[in-house]
Amino acid sequence: MRGRLVAGASLALIVLAATILILTGVVDAGNVGAAVRGVFSSSAGGRGGGLLSGPEAAHSWSEAERGIIASLSLDRLPPLPPDPSNAYGDSPDAAALGHALFFDSGLSPDGTVACSTCHQPQSYFSDGKALANVRDSDTPRHTPTIVGIAYSDWFYWDGRKDSQWAQALAPQEAAIEHGGTRTAHARYVLEKFGSQYEAVFGPAPDLSDRSRFPPDAAPVEDERRLAAWEGMTEADRGAINRVFANIGKSIAAYSRRILPGRSRFDDYAAAALVNDRKRMAELFSAEEAEGLRLFIGEGQCTDCHNGPLFTNGTFHNIGLPLPEGSRFDQGRSLGTLQVVEDVFNCLGEFSDAGEEACVELRFIKLEGEELIGAFKVPGLRSVAETAPYMHNGIFPDLEAVMRHYNHAPPAFPGHSDLVPLAFTEGQSEAVIAFLLTLSAPPDAPAEFLRPPANQE
Repeated sequence: MRGRLVAGASLALIVLAATILILTGVVDAGNVGAAVRGVFSSSAGGRGGGLLSGPEAAHSWSEAERGIIASLSLDRLPPLPPDPSNAYGDSPDAAALGHALFFDSGLSPDGTVACSTCHQPQSYFSDGKALANVRDSDTPRHTPTIVGIAYSDWFYWDGRKDSQWAQALAPQEAAIEHGGTRTAHARYVLEKFGSQYEAVFGPAPDLSDRSRFPPDAAPVEDERRLAAWEGMTEADRGAINRVFANIGKSIAAYSRRILPGRSRFDDYAAAALVNDRKRMAELFSAEEAEGLRLFIGEGQCTDCHNGPLFTNGTFHNIGLPLPEGSRFDQGRSLGTLQVVEDVFNCLGEFSDAGEEACVELRFIKLEGEELIGAFKVPGLRSVAETAPYMHNGIFPDLEAVMRHYNHAPPAFPGHSDLVPLAFTEGQSEAVIAFLLTLSAPPDAPAEFLRPPANQE
């Protein structure tokens, strides 16, 4: 009973305070609801701002909110842990080799496609296209950035690879991407970069006997290439696979050094942590602060976009529309099956990890409705630089993304994890304004943001 009396007295005081504001002309009668909510949120520890006015009022946060904001800052990003499946991941020599390979279009039969063809440094290591496009042909999915993905457990939109080095190998043999083969690429790398390769990985196999090592062999759908691969001995296939895996490990040693840079938001988060409202007001407009408030509060965006990289790394179906003429993409439900069968996964013979280190793969969930049409939650660092959006590039801009989240249509097949935000136009614009504060150049050695000098 005493608790009810206290609560009643508190409510009476809140209403009285709001009435005083109206009578004194601070707010008009039409805004009485907002006045009550403002006082209530202050007394309950909501925004922590009470009756603040002026430019600093928008930057008033409760202690709990300041903690959430701080959790999103790069100041909370831990040092990059080693990849147990790649013993060469932190080798400077491996990174130097990977840097050269990343920009080398010789890793394609016609000499026109490199990793950097789609992962362009000037576009935050994306390509600005709805779907990755190679030789004027669209691939099925949008090019995600590689910035900061070294912290991920799964790679590709569907998570069909479980390491950066395994991910780096798949495009090299995909007919609609590099279009090469592992025997051709192994021979190319050893002939052009042999001394660099051996400095990192030790003696390379002799691939000069083309009867043993065909120039164009791989376990791919192409019948000729597949027959050539199956005609090789198991030992010779193993030798090629080892070189091929090391190519991927070199590229990963390079790409894991491409990390997100410090943004205006990170400076704001540091100011919020010590409740420096003056500094916060210098860094963010009222609209940007309101967007952040919606992002961590009413919008519940941090349910998925949390942590310093603004992603929890999980997979969700959000009811995306299908581009005209496209077929349903199974997403994670197929990706799980592919990763467990991958010869280059964490548990495979070309991994440097012990079984105990492959926790994610060992305990992977293989079935469930929630996997159908589910795709990886992208990080939001420099999201303004990576349009179009979603795995199928269906949304050309952030305004289109917000419209989808506001309406949250049902998914078919599968089940959508979204609930409608129902934000006003002004609220949606505020969230977008906040997202723009996350932009910053990648944090990487300057020379890694362009081709090696001898390849420019």
